Amino acid sequence: MNAQYSRHHRHPRRTGPATRRPRSPRSLGEAWVALTGLSAVFLFEMLDNSILNVALPSIGRELRVSTIGLQWVTGSYTVVFGGLMLFFGAIADRFGRRRIMLVGLVLLGVASLATAFVSTGEQLIAVRMAMGVAAAMTTPGSMALAFRLFADDGLRVRSMTLISTVGLVGLAIGPTAGGLVLAVAPWQVLLLVNVPIAVLAVVGVRFGVAADVAADLHRDPVDVAGAVLGTVAIVLALVTPTLFVEEGAGSWVAWAASVAAVVAAVVFVLRERSARHPLLDLRLLAHPLVSSGLAFKAAAGLATVGLGYMVTLQLQLDWGWTPAQAALGMLPQVVVLVAGGAFVGPFVRRAGLDRAAWLSAGAVVAGLAVYGLLGRFGYAGVAAALVLVAAGMRVVGVVSSVNVLRGLPENRTTVGTALIDTAGEVTSGAGVAVTGTILAAVFTGDLAASGWSGQQTAQFREAVMIAALTLTVVAAALIGWGIARARRAANGRAAIHRRWGAAGARTR
Repeated sequence: MNAQYSRHHRHPRRTGPATRRPRSPRSLGEAWVALTGLSAVFLFEMLDNSILNVALPSIGRELRVSTIGLQWVTGSYTVVFGGLMLFFGAIADRFGRRRIMLVGLVLLGVASLATAFVSTGEQLIAVRMAMGVAAAMTTPGSMALAFRLFADDGLRVRSMTLISTVGLVGLAIGPTAGGLVLAVAPWQVLLLVNVPIAVLAVVGVRFGVAADVAADLHRDPVDVAGAVLGTVAIVLALVTPTLFVEEGAGSWVAWAASVAAVVAAVVFVLRERSARHPLLDLRLLAHPLVSSGLAFKAAAGLATVGLGYMVTLQLQLDWGWTPAQAALGMLPQVVVLVAGGAFVGPFVRRAGLDRAAWLSAGAVVAGLAVYGLLGRFGYAGVAAALVLVAAGMRVVGVVSSVNVLRGLPENRTTVGTALIDTAGEVTSGAGVAVTGTILAAVFTGDLAASGWSGQQTAQFREAVMIAALTLTVVAAALIGWGIARARRAANGRAAIHRRWGAAGARTR
C-alpha cells in the first residue's frame, strides 16, 4: 500500500453503529448465503446481454425498431454500465458497499418489471439504460464484497472463482435458453427473468453480508467534476469503437469522438492530480500490484474480444457456416470457461498469485497469436486458439482482481474493482475497433454481402491475420509491462522481509 496514502486514510472518522469488523468465514460453506447473493449479481451481468441478443429480431418486428435502434437496445446498456462503474465504485466506498448494492438491486428489479409495459423502442432503450445504472451499482461490488468477506487469499480466489463460474454458465446457456423461451413466450420474459434473480441477490446480500464497518469507509467529499469527466471519457471510449465499425475508418465522426475521448481523459487526469479529494486517487495506480493487475486484465480483454469478433466473422462470412454451426464452433471456448473453474484454485496454489496472473494473461495472448498464424488454415487452429484464450481468461479475471484489491487500501476496494471492470470494457472496445478498422482498410466491398470473389476472400484473411498479430503485439506489451510491475512488487516485499529479518537477528 502506498505509504503516503495510508497515513492519510487509514483512520477515517467512525460514524454509525457498525464499527466492529465481523469474524471472517473460515470456509465457503460458512458464507453460502452471501455467496449465493453475490453470484446472482454476477449472473445478471453475464446473462443479460447474451440472452437478449437472440430476441432482437422479435423486438424489431413487434416494436418496429430500426437496425440502429436495435443496436442502441444493447449498446445503451453497455455504455451506461461502463461509463458509471467508476463513479458508483467511488460512491460505494464512501457511503457503503452493501447499501449501494441493495439500492442497485431494487432498481434492477423495478426496471425489469417495467419491461412488461414497454410499447416503443424508445421506452425499451430507457429501460435498458436504467438496467445499466443498476449494473454499475452492483457488479463491481460483487467482487469487492467477496474479497472483503474472507481474510485468506486462498478463500478469496475460491469465492471469486465460484462467482465467476456462475456468471459464465449464464453467459454460455443464455442464447440457447433464450431461443427456447422465445418458442413459447414473448420476448419480454427474457428481461422479466431478472426479477427473481434480483430478489435472490437481495436476500443473499441482505442476510449474508454484514453491514459495512465505518472504519473501512472513507468520508471524503464526492468529486463531482471528476465523476463527470471520468464518465464522459469512458462513454466516449466505449462509443468510439462502434462508430469506427459502423461508419468506417474514414468517418470524421469516429475520429472526432476519438479526439474528444482523449481530451476528456487528459482533463480527467489533470483534475484528479489537482483535486483535494479526487474520485480516483492516481497514487493508487502507482502501486505495483494494482498497475500490474490492470495491465493483465487489459491485455486479456483486448485479446479475448478481438478473437471472438474475428472468429465469428470468419466462421459465418468466410467459411459460410450457419449461425447454429458457428455457435457449435465456439463450443471449445464455452466448455473451458465453464468447466475450467475446478482448476483455477489448484493452479493458483501451485503457481502463486503473481505468477498465475502473468501465466494466464500470457496464455490469452498466445491463443491470439496462434489464431493469427494458423487460424486461416482450418478449424484446428481456431479451436486451439479458443481453448488457449478461454483457459487463460478463466484464471486471469480472478487473479488480477485479487492482486489489485491486495494492493489497495481497505476503503478503496470497490472503486478498485470498478477500475478493473472499466479497463476490461475499454480495451474490449479497442479490440473491436482495431479489428474493424483494419478490415475496413484492407477489404473492398460489402463485408456482409454473400458470394465473395477470390480477391475479397484473400483480403479478408489477410486483414484478419494483420489484426490478430497487431492485437497480439499490443497485448504482449501490456503483459510485459505488467510483469515488470509485478516483479517490483515482489522485490519490495522481499526487501521488507529482509529488513525485518535483520532487525530480528539484531534483537536476538
